[in-house]
Amino acid sequence: MSEQPGRYQRSTSGMVGALLVTLLAIFAFVTFRACSRTDLEVKPQHVDYLAQVGFAQRAGAELVYPASLPSGWYATNVDFAGGKRPTLGISFLTEAEEYASMRQSPLSAPELLTTYVDSDPTAGAPVTLDSGIVRRWDTWTDSGGDTALVARRRGETLMVFGSASQADLETLAASLTDAPL
Repeated sequence: MSEQPGRYQRSTSGMVGALLVTLLAIFAFVTFRACSRTDLEVKPQHVDYLAQVGFAQRAGAELVYPASLPSGWYATNVDFAGGKRPTLGISFLTEAEEYASMRQSPLSAPELLTTYVDSDPTAGAPVTLDSGIVRRWDTWTDSGGDTALVARRRGETLMVFGSASQADLETLAASLTDAPL
C-alpha cells in the first residue's frame, strides 16, 4: 500500500477549459432568464394624501395641502413630522408622469431650496396666484430644469417644486388650502 497522496496533472489548458465551461453556463442562464422574463413595469403607488392630512389635523397639526389635484394627477408619497411646528411633504405625478411636490416647513427658503432643488438656484420673477393661502410666490430654477415656487406664511416656508411645468406648479400652489378635513 502506498502512503502517498493521489496526484493528478494540472495544466493551464485544463484551467482555461474549466473557466470557459463556467462562463458558458453563466451565459446560458442569463440568456434563459432574459428570454423567459416578462417585462416588469413598476408603477408608483397611489397614496390617499387627504386621509393622511385629515388624520394629522385631528391630532392638532395645522397643515397646508392641495384641496384637489388636476385631472390625471395622483399623490405618490406623504412625509409628515408632527410637533409644535409640523412639516409636511407630498409628492405627486402629473398626467404626463412629471414630478411635482409641495413642502410646508419651519426651515428657511434657502435651506429648502438647497435640499430639494439645487445648491445654487437662479431667482426668477415672482408670480401672483389666485389663492387664499399665499398670493405672491418667488420663483427659482436650476440648470436641470426644475422649478420651485416659494412663499412665507405664518413663520413657515411653503414650497411647490419639481420637474413639472411652471404652469402645473402654479396650479398646484393655487390649490393649497388649510381648511379642516
